Amino acid sequence: MAIKNNAVRVTARSWDDEMTTEEFKVWLKSFDTNKDGRISRDELRRAIRSIRVRFSGWKSKRGVEYADSNGDGFIDDGEIDNLLEFAQKSLGLKIVAY
Repeated sequence: MAIKNNAVRVTARSWDDEMTTEEFKVWLKSFDTNKDGRISRDELRRAIRSIRVRFSGWKSKRGVEYADSNGDGFIDDGEIDNLLEFAQKSLGLKIVAY
C-alpha cells in the first residue's frame, strides 16, 4: 500500500508490513501543511485519518500528548521518535530502523 500526500509518496507493501523509520518521518512531514517544521494536532489528525484509523481526532490528541515532551502542543523534529513509538503502540504501525 502507498502512503500518499500531494508532495510526497512513500510506499509500503501493506499496513501489515513494515515501514522504515525514515519512511515514517517523510510521510509524517508531508502533512506539515504550513511548513513550520512542526506537526500540530490537526496535521496529525489528517495523517491518522489518511491511513483510515478510527477515532482520528481522539488519537491525534493522545499522540500529541504522548510525543510532546516540551509541552508546546506541537511535535517537532526532536519529538518525532516519541510519536513513532506512539504510532507503533496505538496505531498498530510496524516501523523498523534500517
